[in-house]
Amino acid sequence: MTVREPAVLRLRAASLSFGRRTLWSHLDLDVSPGEFVAVLGANGSGKTSLIRAILGLQSLTGGTVEVAGRPVRRGSEEIGYVPQQRRADPLTPMRARDFVAQGLTGHRWGTGLPSAARRRSVTAALAAVGAAEYGDLPIGLLSGGEQQRVRIAQALVTDPSVLLCDEPLLSLDLPSQRTVTALVDRRRREHRSAVLFVTHEINPVLPYVDRVLYLAGGRFRIGEVDEVLTSATLSELFEAPIEVIRVGGRILVAGTPDTPEQAHHDHHHEAAR
Repeated sequence: MTVREPAVLRLRAASLSFGRRTLWSHLDLDVSPGEFVAVLGANGSGKTSLIRAILGLQSLTGGTVEVAGRPVRRGSEEIGYVPQQRRADPLTPMRARDFVAQGLTGHRWGTGLPSAARRRSVTAALAAVGAAEYGDLPIGLLSGGEQQRVRIAQALVTDPSVLLCDEPLLSLDLPSQRTVTALVDRRRREHRSAVLFVTHEINPVLPYVDRVLYLAGGRFRIGEVDEVLTSATLSELFEAPIEVIRVGGRILVAGTPDTPEQAHHDHHHEAAR
């Protein structure tokens, strides 16, 4: 995406610190409608904290963040949120459609709609992610991939302009990863939602990504994949020798520091398909 529309998500000089530790500082980021930005980085680099700041759950140390031209606030219906996949208790009696309705009725946020309009919104959200057939099933009986579809439906039920995805592929098998990424991509293309997609693994989203935000050790780089995911750029960012390898359409990053503040899930930070 070479020419971007006016930003629907905007951060200016955004900084976040805890005590003496700075996760990131002076972060300027504009995300346009329909743009897909992948957020990469080590564990502890501040990826989830960035999502929390945009959700209004974490105050910035400095700078500003706006969604749809307004300062962020907790409970904004302009924002949809897809969390990590965590299997629901098999004994949970809540139906999938009731879980989706929580996006409208107050479990997370929203003032709620009249019951008929609420039912229509929930039905439409389930249909949009291919989950209509199990809307009346207990969510605890669904597979991991099916549960993640329902979580996406919950995120979409308010028709948000920004979709925040925080490691939504963790613990999913390869077919489910492909399903989730394709659903998110379809949403941004058909509804022009801006997407901020936190992931350890770039390859599942590589076909869809417009830009990458890479966080490391209090610093960051923003740009297209071929600008950021290079040996030179990451070596400068980590201040250590990093090798980026491209094999068969996949990207592997080797040599990232394995420290408490920059701990990857493995030493090679291999991005699985």
